[in-house]
Amino acid sequence: MEDCLLLDAGSGGRASQRLVAQCFFRHFANPLLERMDDAALLTDVRGPLAMSTDSYTVTPLIFPGGSIGSLAVHGTVNDVAMLGARPRYLSCAFILEEGLSLETLERVTADMAAAAREAGVLIVTGDTKVVPRGACDKIFINTTGIGEVFADPVPSGHNARPGDAVLVSGAMGDHGLTVMGSREGLSFLTDVASDSAPLNHMIVDILESAGPVHVLRDPTRGGLATTLNEIAEQSQVSIVLEENAIPVHEAVKNGCSFLGLDPLYLANEGKCICIVPENRAEAALEAMRRSPYGKEAARVGTVTDGKAQVSLQTRIGGRRLLGMLEGAQLPRIC
Repeated sequence: MEDCLLLDAGSGGRASQRLVAQCFFRHFANPLLERMDDAALLTDVRGPLAMSTDSYTVTPLIFPGGSIGSLAVHGTVNDVAMLGARPRYLSCAFILEEGLSLETLERVTADMAAAAREAGVLIVTGDTKVVPRGACDKIFINTTGIGEVFADPVPSGHNARPGDAVLVSGAMGDHGLTVMGSREGLSFLTDVASDSAPLNHMIVDILESAGPVHVLRDPTRGGLATTLNEIAEQSQVSIVLEENAIPVHEAVKNGCSFLGLDPLYLANEGKCICIVPENRAEAALEAMRRSPYGKEAARVGTVTDGKAQVSLQTRIGGRRLLGMLEGAQLPRIC
């Protein structure tokens, strides 16, 4: 291959075959993909199924703690897992800009393969388009995932009930601030790294250890505050958070203070919200803490009766409403 991507790599001819064989097949190799049919034949999947799709346009492509490649796997795997499902298979589609460094593409593809192995999923079908310079920003990736639902009942944003405990699996805001710091070259944010991670194994442990869970969500774009507002509206409940209980890393607190950002509205890519009946809260927390991605799990609030809204009990004893995110604090973070 050349040092950079040429337009004919998307033509469907020899150059396309070389790109697929030398880059994608080399990293994603598995029998289902290597059949090279127009679709993947999945003979061992049993319903009900969960399915999710997402497109990734993050800039920069590579950042502390991950890359657009690992993010494209983690994001879709986690979305499928939040429905109480075991992710099994992914598709991936690349839109690549002419002139892209093949070293960068190799790194992104290797990161995707490593993320898929850790999550225990196979990338079984895909597509590659190469567009002229300026038609996209280096790499856009779409992944679609399917998984077998095993939870009964299925967790849903509609299922929060007054008296439920609100749990998070770790510290808030790492991913959003990391991407911003990398994009802008902010040297004082060098201690911050993305939390991008696959949560599917931890979710299985939560559901098997704590029994039925009312709500599972990953607070990605819009962060904890926006995601909880969505849940409050879906379930028509009020949610009260305790500011002192919400884990936020010191470097994120300091960075947000300097930049005028609120960590409760920053994106996370390796954290989940778990809303469970009070009597199952401790079992769910213990399950989270057994995972390498849930060591900082904490109870952060309670579901109550009342208007569909989210409020924060502050450190000084006051209370403020946390509304939906208005506008974009940080664009292009996933």
